[in-house]
Formats: sequence, structure tokens, C-alpha cells
Amino acid sequence: MQISPAWRRIACVFLPFAAGYYLSYLFRTINALIASHLSSDTGLGNADLALLTSVYFLVFAAAQIPVGILLDRFGPRRVQSALLLVAAAGAALFAVSTGFLLLLIARAMIGLGVAAALTAGLKSIVLWFPRERVALLNGYMVMLGSLGAVTATAPVEHLLAWMGWRQLFEILAAATAATAILIYVVVPERGTIPSTARATLSSVFRDWRFWRIAPLSATCVGSSWSMQGLWASPWLTDVEGLDRPSLVRLLFIMAIVLSGGAWLFGMAVHQIKRRGIGAEAILAMVAMLFIAAELALVLRAPLPSILPWSIVAIVGTATVVSFAVIADYFPPELAGRANGALNVLHFGWAFLAQYATGLILEQLSANDGHRTVQAYQVAFGVNVALQIGALVWFALPWGRYLASWMRSIPFFVPANVFNVVESVSLYENSVVLIPADDDAEW
Repeated sequence: MQISPAWRRIACVFLPFAAGYYLSYLFRTINALIASHLSSDTGLGNADLALLTSVYFLVFAAAQIPVGILLDRFGPRRVQSALLLVAAAGAALFAVSTGFLLLLIARAMIGLGVAAALTAGLKSIVLWFPRERVALLNGYMVMLGSLGAVTATAPVEHLLAWMGWRQLFEILAAATAATAILIYVVVPERGTIPSTARATLSSVFRDWRFWRIAPLSATCVGSSWSMQGLWASPWLTDVEGLDRPSLVRLLFIMAIVLSGGAWLFGMAVHQIKRRGIGAEAILAMVAMLFIAAELALVLRAPLPSILPWSIVAIVGTATVVSFAVIADYFPPELAGRANGALNVLHFGWAFLAQYATGLILEQLSANDGHRTVQAYQVAFGVNVALQIGALVWFALPWGRYLASWMRSIPFFVPANVFNVVESVSLYENSVVLIPADDDAEW
């Protein structure tokens, strides 16, 4: 049976990069489940655990600009396969590390190794698939990748019942190396058409549209990754009082919602763009919903825990919306740089939010080291305040447009404006037309 070119591209391009992003998501969220094992085996405190987990985001963010340039220059196949070998080495080192410093170095290597996981996949979609399908395929890419978060809950919990976390990371190291080889062998090369415009990173940073969307996307997506990747588990244990089976079950539901959210966002963006509507409106609605969910947690609203935490999880896939907006702003030859620049802010904020939350909890914990509800409320509340500020910044152009539109309606025009209009009308009625003098100097 002959395989159609579309399915061949799916099998040889889309799925291998989706596998790489799956491993990236698994590494990103697995510390939420093994946090208690790490603390008991290595004696890590709140701040140490926060730094160990968040250094992934720090290195990931620092690598985004160089990775974006490399993707635009050498293509996603070679860049992704080489970096995944670094992630495999980091996972192997994490499995044998006994001290905090070695664990930190290993976690940083993992962050560097999967730094191109998403942007390489997005770049490959831009290169190999029709432009009108980009948003939809981005959604499928994030959906399949976020299954790594699903794996990092109940499936990993069952694995930990008969093997230690060190053996688990040995398996992850082997799987990552195998994925790197798969991408290098299976994915074909794809040349890019040179643009007549000068494609530079400064073209991205000079665009005011980028700086309008970037703060809102970063504070929402990064905070979602921070909360689900580490702090959901301690909150549910310390504040909600869940036992271990209930905790794993809720984390599993959050991961399923996360995966479904990527598909939902991809479909929504695909449908509204077919109708000529921009994706910015979806991002604004997602941000408002996320802020409401966080406020429900901070204010201890009488709601089932699964509702606000599911919203927190689903916002982590709002990158589908953000990257769809970026794809409309910049040409394909700038896709790697533009996505990398936005990802710098995503992961940079995730690092800051995750580590700062650990520091706040460390400072505001009780004398016996127990994390209090008030400490969580302060830590999460600071995040919410910054997100509200980013939302206001994002909405400013719309506010100015609304104010201009309201001023054009007679009901909203001040009384003195009518007086001016009336005076001008009377003056115009009194104007006398005088024949022009052909010899006059103008």
C-alpha cells in the first residue's frame, strides 16, 4: 500500500519531534511526583528543592535565543538530535548523583538538552506543513507532548512502587538517547527559501506587538508550569490535606486536562483564524480565567480542588495560542528566533516563579518547618498581582481604541465640544467666497 505524502510527513517529521517534546514535558513535571523521595534521600529543603527543579527552567530559558538561531540556520533535525543526547547524559548523571551539586548539574544538563524540544517541533511544522494547518498541528504537538505530564503521575507512581527513582532516570536516559537517534535517522532535511528581508533577532525585539503579548503569555504560561511542575503537590498535601493516592489521582486528572487543553486550543485557534479573527482574544480570555482560578485558590473559595487546579493545568498549553499569534507576526525564516525569544520569557518566568515561591515558603513557614496556608497565599498572590499588571498592559491598545470609539458617539461627547462644533458651523456659514487673483503670490 502506498502512503500518501501527508501521512509520510506525519510519520517522518511530526511524530519524531512530538516524541522529543513528550520527553521534555516528562522531565519538566516529574519532580512534582518524586519531590518527597528526593527530600528523604538527599535531605533537600524547600529552597533547595525549588532551585533544583527550577534550574531546568533557567537553563532552558538561557538557551532559547541560541537555539532559535541554530534552528533557523541548521534546521530542527540536527539541532534537536544533538541536544537530546545532552539530555540523555544529564538523566544518566541524575540517576547516579548523591549530592545536591551533582543533582543540580544533571538537572541543568537535562534542561539544556530539551531546550529545543518545542521550538524544533514548531519549526518543523512551519517548514513541512501548509500555513493554514500550523495552529492545528501546534495544538496536536503540544497535546502529544503533554502526555509526558500524564506519564509523570499515576504511571510513574506505579513504576516507583517496584523500582527507585534512580532506576527510573536510567530508563529515561536510554529513551532520550533512542529518540535522538530516531530523529537524526528518520527526519529528512528541509531547505528554507531565503527571504529578501533582513531576518535578525533584533527584528523580533523591535516589534512592539511582541512586547505587547510577551509579558501576559510569560506570566500566565510560566506560572502554570511552575505550579503544576512542583508546587501543586505540596499545596494539595499541606493545604488540602490529601493523602498520597488522592494526590496522585488529582495530579493525573490535571495532566489529562493539560493534554486535552492543547487540542482544544489548537482547534479553537484553527477555527477562528479561518474566520479572519486573531488569536489575541483567546489569550486574553485564558489569562482572565487563569487569574480567577488562582484567586479561588488564594481566597480559599468553597470549590472542589479539581476545578481551579484543572484551569491552572490547562493554561500551561496556552503556548499553542501564543505561538499562533507569533506565527502571524513574523515570516517563516524568523520562526525559530521569534518562538525562541518568547520561550525565553516563558521559561525565565517559570524559573523565577518556582524559585521565588520556594523562598517565600521558606521564609514564612512555621518554626517547625511546616508550610502554612498563609505562606502559600502570599506566594501565589504575588504571582496573581503581576499577571493582572501584564493583562492591563496587554489590554491598553484595546482600551485606547474603545475610548476613541466612545468619543465618536454623540452621547459621550462633552458639552463644550458641541459648542465648538456649533461655532465652527456658524463661522463656515459666514464665509464669503472671493474670486482668486491670478497674479496673487501664494
